[in-house]
Amino acid sequence: MSETSPTKQGGVALVTGGGTGLGRAMAKALGAAGYKVVISGRRVDLLETAARELAEETGAEFLAVAADVSDPVSVRTLFDAIAGRYGRLDLLVNNAGMGLPAVPMEELSFEQWNAIVAANLTGTFLCTQQAFRLMKSQVPHGGRIINNGSISATTPRPHSAPYTATKHAITGLTKSTALDGRPFDIACGQIDIGNAATDMTARMSAGVLQANGEIAAEPTISAEHVARAVVYMASLPLEANVLSMTVMATQMPLVGRG
Repeated sequence: MSETSPTKQGGVALVTGGGTGLGRAMAKALGAAGYKVVISGRRVDLLETAARELAEETGAEFLAVAADVSDPVSVRTLFDAIAGRYGRLDLLVNNAGMGLPAVPMEELSFEQWNAIVAANLTGTFLCTQQAFRLMKSQVPHGGRIINNGSISATTPRPHSAPYTATKHAITGLTKSTALDGRPFDIACGQIDIGNAATDMTARMSAGVLQANGEIAAEPTISAEHVARAVVYMASLPLEANVLSMTVMATQMPLVGRG
């Protein structure tokens, strides 16, 4: 394996769910900052198109590797591909995940619950586990992990029990990762995002259910603002860490909402 030393703005990064939406915006910003960027997701055609377009837009190196983060074998294959190509990983952005429509808790199926736990929580754990193995053994050792937590890591929306539960759990996983990574120069932080404009949040302009039962439109922000925050977190030397950051639309109903 090659030994590519990390720099303050550079090295090798993996963005899960990197072919669309927030993940693509993060991958683009990291490429522009000097990283070689691996993007993963389940759709090979979408990933390969994204990697080609992002390389043209930034002049950076992008590698598309299809993977299902909820499958341990698939995740292991993903990290084997990174180790084989680059010999190291300096940054993991655990961005892949899924949501569900607002459904009363008693109407949720067991299959829905399992699917969202697998995508949002188990997937983050499996990627973190493989990142630890690589980051501890590479020379020089160490690296950084950034988890996509969401505003729902602290403040739920109505009828969002599975999503909220997984995002609260991400906070615990982030802190455990930060603690367990200390002896090996592995830093871990979490970015909680409020209303970034993507296909998943498009419905917000038409109105979403509020805690008081009303339906109200909510403001959004460009995904580029979130991507810039991720680049900042990633740019710090490993002796410094942003453990938690919230990036949100200034006027969204969060502060003071019931």
